[in-house]
Amino acid sequence: MSNTRREFLEQSSTLAATASATWLFASDGNADDKAKSDPNRLTVAVIGPGGMGMGHTNQLATNSAVRVAYVCDVDEQRAARAAEVIEKGSGKAPKVVKDMRQVLDDKEVQAVWIATPDHWHAPAAILAANAGKHVYVEKPCSHNLREGRLMIEAARKNKVVMQVGTQTRSTAHAIKGMERLKSGVIGEVLVAKAWNSQRRGTIGKQQPSEPPKHLDYDLWLGPVTHRPYQSNFLHSIWRWWYDFGCGDIGNDGVHDIDVALWGLGMNTHPNRIAALGGKSFFDDDQQHADTQYIVYEYAAATKASKPKQLIFEQRIWSPYVQEGFENGNAYYGTEGMMIFGKAGRYAIYGPKNKLIEESSGGGPDLAAHHANFLECIRTGARPNADIEINHRSTALCHLGNIATRVGRVIHFDPAREQITGDTEAAMLLTREYRDHWAKPVV
Repeated sequence: MSNTRREFLEQSSTLAATASATWLFASDGNADDKAKSDPNRLTVAVIGPGGMGMGHTNQLATNSAVRVAYVCDVDEQRAARAAEVIEKGSGKAPKVVKDMRQVLDDKEVQAVWIATPDHWHAPAAILAANAGKHVYVEKPCSHNLREGRLMIEAARKNKVVMQVGTQTRSTAHAIKGMERLKSGVIGEVLVAKAWNSQRRGTIGKQQPSEPPKHLDYDLWLGPVTHRPYQSNFLHSIWRWWYDFGCGDIGNDGVHDIDVALWGLGMNTHPNRIAALGGKSFFDDDQQHADTQYIVYEYAAATKASKPKQLIFEQRIWSPYVQEGFENGNAYYGTEGMMIFGKAGRYAIYGPKNKLIEESSGGGPDLAAHHANFLECIRTGARPNADIEINHRSTALCHLGNIATRVGRVIHFDPAREQITGDTEAAMLLTREYRDHWAKPVV
């Protein structure tokens, strides 16, 4: 892919010399005696311990396989709450910092959990990989498609494990369902469908204001071109803004898209993407679509194979659930169909909707996903949601959003990861980065 070797994030040492004063620090690099005495216990850090990050914090606080040495957040209140959770669960308080480079400069830290807003996922993950840290990064793995490719390059070049937070990949019930699907129980799967029908609230309309004193807003913006603070940027509301997030397709939809792609068995990108949608319901400041219908078409790989489709539906204002699930999947095969719900149930049907098999299990298993990540650090194996696997799923979110924004069918070259014949759409494969905050080399 062109430009993948283009500077994307400068190494932290270069950034330290050019960034604003808030980035400057001195790291003491001290290690905890207990971690030193137990070589099987990994020293880790949580970067962004709010929202889903707090879910990780709660899990890690009582996980005897790790020692949480740091919590890092630009919001002092969130960082303090996370530190309390770690101390209560583990009996030892972590260091609290707001600059992630202080974590990355500590050679005792072996792995990091990254649960920042989307616009920081790739910069943080690449910097961490370049510092030799193993990375667990939340979904969507990237804020734009080119970032995902750079993340793969960073993980492979530095020989680190990079797991993405699509935890259904490690859930026993989901693995069982995928095994049944791939056994041919419904024949050849030609179409997979994913949906997201959660009922979201409005983010309202706000004017620029002063950021709260406990928030380092400039550091929160990071690679994003500076813009005045608004109270409906934080927390979690950032996902509805183009600069910071990927909309709900990149929030919850990516889980369902990932499971759809898993079942469809495609190890490449689509060739053509068509989307209809926009803001149909909410009258507020959010920029991303609240309604989307997207079709991704995959060309036949060989003369003997068939083309395939992946369909995504999203209505984040509707109380209606499909097949009993707010989020779920349907697989259409030549001999039947399968319904898969993220909440932990699948059903297999033959011709004329004859029920063949039904199974219930638990929902997404975060603890199992953590365990898979830690095991791969020890063995060197690729994790269940390896960055290369998730890049393909997250790319569908980016391509769907691009097709929605430009309002026309886009054509994509999977090998080059380029949109062809549409300059406006192709520009959305990447973004502008703020001077001194982003331009790293993988």
